[in-house]
Amino acid sequence: MRLSIVAAVLGLALAIPQALAQPSPVPSAKGPQCFSVRSFENWKALDAKTLYIRVTSRRYYRLDLAASCPRILAPSSHLITKWRGSNWVCSALDWDLSVSEDPVRGLESSCIVKTMTPLTEAEAAAIPRKFKP
Repeated sequence: MRLSIVAAVLGLALAIPQALAQPSPVPSAKGPQCFSVRSFENWKALDAKTLYIRVTSRRYYRLDLAASCPRILAPSSHLITKWRGSNWVCSALDWDLSVSEDPVRGLESSCIVKTMTPLTEAEAAAIPRKFKP
């Protein structure tokens, strides 16, 4: 019994330095769905529950909202983004969106993102011109 405890402690002592020596993942290793918050460029609403966003001029995503957010359809609406966690957006959980019709004195309406879907080049090309960010 005592020998097995000593072996387990010795095994942990050898494994910890190796685990600490492993390089941490670089941002590019976050996956194809992720993007830097600095890359977010523009958005347009398809309807009160769907947004298209453009990232770095060639990448597009579809954001489906959990509930209707009618203020995003107003011509003077402003999207207010607050990023959670790191500077990388990888899923719907990373979004904290609100919309306001007047960014200076208007009230904000929260818009909860349910899903974030990266679009293929063909899907992005199929977005109607008036809805393309």
